[in-house]
Amino acid sequence: MATPFRVTGIVIKGSGFGESDRLVTILSPELGLLKVVVPGARKHRSQLRGRTELLVVNDFLLIKGRSLDRVSQAETLTSHAGLSKDFAKLTAGQYLAELVGYLSVSDVYQGELYNLLLEHLQRLENLEVTAENRVTEIVAHLTQAVFHLLAIAGLAPQAQRCCQTQRAIAANFIDPRWRVGFSHSLGGVMQLNSNQNIKPDQRLTALELELLQHLASPTLPEFEQWSDKQTIFPLETAWLRLERLMRDYTEHHIGKPLKTATLIDTLAPLAF
Repeated sequence: MATPFRVTGIVIKGSGFGESDRLVTILSPELGLLKVVVPGARKHRSQLRGRTELLVVNDFLLIKGRSLDRVSQAETLTSHAGLSKDFAKLTAGQYLAELVGYLSVSDVYQGELYNLLLEHLQRLENLEVTAENRVTEIVAHLTQAVFHLLAIAGLAPQAQRCCQTQRAIAANFIDPRWRVGFSHSLGGVMQLNSNQNIKPDQRLTALELELLQHLASPTLPEFEQWSDKQTIFPLETAWLRLERLMRDYTEHHIGKPLKTATLIDTLAPLAF
């Protein structure tokens, strides 16, 4: 008989399995990614039903199986219930969970990635948004979370220096037509000139560059800092464009589309 073992982890993916079971993917700090079966979790009265929903953190008791381990018990440590009460926050949380699924691996210590995911989910949950800037603030925190997670995985884009010349690039707010390029293949920002063989994937305004350069900071400054710099696009548009940039960059480097990220587009449609 297989020996049960305990593991702490957060559910980052789930789907139906058989008639009443559920197949979930857990990110554990000690063991990385784990795919496990939750028997009877889709039954209405199952005690494991709510405990194995997306973004719930549990202390799991697992039984080793031939191909898939099986959940015997689950004691909830954190449910992130605040996210489920706000569609925009929940969408951002689902986005981060899917991204982490692509960045993490099995049977390898993933403590830094795990802790960073939980930290940003807590930030989203506790974020006090204003009615006026609600979407902007959520998208801004989401975009920084994506940057931080990519940094842990060694994939964060270069934002302070040109990828080609390694010269520092500062945002130019004096010239309203000033732009800087961004290349997915080069891995970050690039100065623009007529002799370039590599064309930028997107051109950033001064405001967008400054926002991008702030993503590496532990936290974002107060939004009022940029109130007098909205010369070309309003702050909301700049953050939405930057989220899309980070999304496209991420998909380029992981080689897969972020399916849940498209829900961000329903919050505030952006025409390019």
